[in-house]
Amino acid sequence: MPAPVSSLYLQLLGGFELRLENQVLAVTSGSQRLVVVLALHQRLLPRAYVAGLLWPDAPTSRANANLRAGLWRLPAPCQRAVEQSAQHLRLAPDVTVDLHIAAALAQRLLDPMQHCTAEELGAVARVELSNELLPTWYDDWVLMERERFHQLRLHALEALCERLTIAGRYGEAVDAGLTAVFAEPLRESAHRTLIKTYLAEGNHGEANRQYQRCRRLLADELGVQPSTALRELVCEDRPVLVGALGRS
Repeated sequence: MPAPVSSLYLQLLGGFELRLENQVLAVTSGSQRLVVVLALHQRLLPRAYVAGLLWPDAPTSRANANLRAGLWRLPAPCQRAVEQSAQHLRLAPDVTVDLHIAAALAQRLLDPMQHCTAEELGAVARVELSNELLPTWYDDWVLMERERFHQLRLHALEALCERLTIAGRYGEAVDAGLTAVFAEPLRESAHRTLIKTYLAEGNHGEANRQYQRCRRLLADELGVQPSTALRELVCEDRPVLVGALGRS
């Protein structure tokens, strides 16, 4: 029986790291960018396209040479991470990528027809949705993907908060809601989702304080007031807060 193939794990959330089992592999900057491009596209890519994306200002011959160098400099244990042909490249399908796992979880959370297990709603989900894609990278092609995942994870955190609230797991729901608020403090929908959780567990004071934080942030940073929907949520559903809101 052949020996099992050791697994490669590619981390893109929070920063780049390529691991073989528990060993972190040293990967040069150029090789990192190559692996990331392949991981973000998740399909067979022409070599010329990859070279042009990574070195847009270089002559074609130089870009192609840089690509060959990046492939050659990949550490020996992770050479198999990239499938190569004369014309195409792609990330090997057996490489585990944290971004792909988090994005798949986010899609399940956002689909009301999808059932999520208790484990999928747990702490691991909040961790997977807490980090940005390569936060210290500033290539244009990374910035676009970062914003796309940023929006996906914010919506998913709000959905996670709502699902946990329905399940009566209020402490975890609050944690998910706060994670969404911290990730985008000016996002009213995140504040609204968190306030709904506070109200569901009967914490009117927390709901009021969260509303006031949201109101101040929107006024100070954007010069606007909370939406009618948010004001009505707090005032009409919990009359005890009307007096406090009237003083805001």
